[in-house]
Amino acid sequence: MIHSMTAYGSARVDADPGSLSVECRSVNGRFLDVHLRMPDALRMLEGPLRQLVSEYVSRGKLELRISLQTPSRRGPGSIDTSLLAHLAGQLQAARRSIPDVAAPGLLELLQSHSEEDDEEDGAAAWTQPCLQAAHKAMAQLRAGQQREGGRLATAMLAMVDDMQALALQVETQMPRLEAEQQERIGRRLREALLAASPQGFARIDGAELSARIAQEAALFSLRNDVAEELARLQSHFVELRHLLSGTTDGTTPPARARGSIGKRLDFLCQELNREANTLGSKAAGMDITRIAIDLKLLIEQLREQVQNIE
Repeated sequence: MIHSMTAYGSARVDADPGSLSVECRSVNGRFLDVHLRMPDALRMLEGPLRQLVSEYVSRGKLELRISLQTPSRRGPGSIDTSLLAHLAGQLQAARRSIPDVAAPGLLELLQSHSEEDDEEDGAAAWTQPCLQAAHKAMAQLRAGQQREGGRLATAMLAMVDDMQALALQVETQMPRLEAEQQERIGRRLREALLAASPQGFARIDGAELSARIAQEAALFSLRNDVAEELARLQSHFVELRHLLSGTTDGTTPPARARGSIGKRLDFLCQELNREANTLGSKAAGMDITRIAIDLKLLIEQLREQVQNIE
């Protein structure tokens, strides 16, 4: 299945600590480049989140943004006596080295202890909601990439049809061009002989003249033979259709198979352009030259769309 690298997904999950929202955006990129925007309290989830993203996409620049909404605190927390005794011992030890160390206030002790408890307990409480919301957002983004990829594949297949029609025009016109060239060679040869010796033309054997014309025509055909280029173009068209149809052989892991499609399509565009250049250089007439130019324009349009494919 063809997937675009441009999409958007979002999800929201309500939990006991509050609510959590996840937004993810992806754009074109040669490699997988993940940027995480999240509160410091969730930094311990950076590894699992990156792993989660890599399970859904293999290329592109992706930004994943997480925001938390928690109820406001009603008052300071509480502190146990054992911790208070521990802090007092630490204060006495500090004053033996620095006598004028000030003692912390009660409200400061209560708030600092409450924040430590929140960081320890809150991180664990947010783990499952965060991963759950990230899965939902990435699934939505992936579905969008698939829909966009289907539209791109349809447009690119139409371009392949147009390119194949141009190649067929070249193939059908080559016999006519060769016949016209043979007639042109015969006419010029007769004109040259008549200009050199009006009476000498009658003395030349018809078989000899025909053989000379055939030899020149064969040289023309050899220099302007585009059969190999047309055969390679047709081979590339078949491979393009195979890739754009999204079919696999069943042995390649889906993540790896889809990750290589965009790069393989880009390589095929390079090969198509190479054949179109050779076709233009061997053009036997203006008609073939125009076809080669139209073919190169279609290849460039195809390549622009390929840059969006994962």
